[in-house]
Amino acid sequence: MTSKAHWDSAYDQRGSTNVSWFRPHLEISLNLIRRAAPSPHASIIDVGGGASTLVDDLLAVQYRDVSVLDISAAALAVAQSRLGPAASAVTWIDGDITRIDLPAARYDVWHDRAVFHFLTSPTDRELYVELVKWAVKPGGHVIMATFAADGPEKCSGLPVARYDAASLHGQFGGQFELLDSRRQTHLTPAGKEQHFTYCFCRMIGNPA
Repeated sequence: MTSKAHWDSAYDQRGSTNVSWFRPHLEISLNLIRRAAPSPHASIIDVGGGASTLVDDLLAVQYRDVSVLDISAAALAVAQSRLGPAASAVTWIDGDITRIDLPAARYDVWHDRAVFHFLTSPTDRELYVELVKWAVKPGGHVIMATFAADGPEKCSGLPVARYDAASLHGQFGGQFELLDSRRQTHLTPAGKEQHFTYCFCRMIGNPA
């Protein structure tokens, strides 16, 4: 995984609303989270959430157990400042997803938009998937969004892995039931199109 310094620098130099992955609202993500976990008491983690406004929207629809994890303290600080006093209702986790410890069976929903595609090492991807299996409750849901097979080959100066729905689901294996998938064309702040793949899965336990 790339260093904290790289991502802190990306936010410091470009600002949170000028990075290519910025979107005013993550409409697909929010809709899938609400589909997965309609209860306001559901435990949700946004991996790579950083400065994203998804946390604002989750709080606005009354979710009460929201965690945001990011490798960039600068990105987390942007979201905390934007939320003001409401930031105290969120659990903020500063760390590298391939090296961090999370509680066992803690989360009802695991959401990741635009982290997994930066894991170009098979070892890092394996560590990530094992952490998902560890941290998501049995029957919990996983929402993954990565660059599509025809998406960018690089982002923030780094190579990325690209996926269609089948290959993205294949990274997780038979323990995850694919419930839905879709494509999204994201328009960057610079006006460029980027194609994303979303996979919506349920963790069903060990495959037979």
